Amino acid sequence: MANAACPAVSFAGVAMKNPVVLASGTCGFGRELGGYFDISRLGGIASKGLTLNPRSGNEGIRVWETPSGLMNSIGLENPGVRGFLEDELDWINGHDVANIVNLGGHSIEDYIEGVSLLNDAKLDLLELNISCPNVKQGGMNFGVRTETAREVVRILRRECRHKLVVKLSPNAEDIVALARACEEEGADGLSLTNTYLALAVDIDRRRPVFENVYAGLSGPAVRPISLRMTHQVAHAVKIPVMGIGGIAAWRDAVEFIMAGATAVQVGTATFTKPDIALDIIEGIEAFMEKEGIANLSEIRGIV
Repeated sequence: MANAACPAVSFAGVAMKNPVVLASGTCGFGRELGGYFDISRLGGIASKGLTLNPRSGNEGIRVWETPSGLMNSIGLENPGVRGFLEDELDWINGHDVANIVNLGGHSIEDYIEGVSLLNDAKLDLLELNISCPNVKQGGMNFGVRTETAREVVRILRRECRHKLVVKLSPNAEDIVALARACEEEGADGLSLTNTYLALAVDIDRRRPVFENVYAGLSGPAVRPISLRMTHQVAHAVKIPVMGIGGIAAWRDAVEFIMAGATAVQVGTATFTKPDIALDIIEGIEAFMEKEGIANLSEIRGIV
């Protein structure tokens, strides 16, 4: 008799009961979605992106629906690292999920101080968001140029006492080269992709929809591109990868796993069905039972 299917995975040494994680920026810190379902059934939660100090976010329209997708320009609204540590950390740790804390910054100094504050906190993975604009370099994102990303990871790897996962932007000059640079500088894992730079125009007002002109696009429309990038990166590095981008059903998640992802993050789809992560988990389990797959490692990276 074949062994029972087990969707559990290990990501950079962190045990997860399944590979499904709520994506940063779409679930807050889990409290809101916790009102819809038992979040302890998840593999993990990636917190809303934190910055060193609290941010109120962008003015004007922040969310705009597109065909098969969603654009957002939230502006990293968050309570700051200290606020998170005081008000949210214990709540998340009270649930049986991998606690993945997402950290952004607008200067190297911001990142270093944020990492320092988080070093003594109980968390499983620190997810470094390098898609933030570097205010000291004219707003160029840290995660666009390979050598800039390399420098950030090199510095923060020395400072960070947690497992370090670097979240990659699809707007990078060369995402494979950038991924390899992060690995070479000591990253324990990668997550990709962040949102895609996009534009929406309000033809009645004859101006861009968003105050900052461009905004981040997510949802099913970007899935094939994110899947391609996940495949390229997962086959180019030895560290584990979390696939992100338009995952809205269990079949999507299995595609990312077959492309090489160890885990996946689900975000935009939760806006249409808050407990969709449970559907995805149950679908993966049913697929494994049907196909006689005892462990997801049997199909990981087979494409």
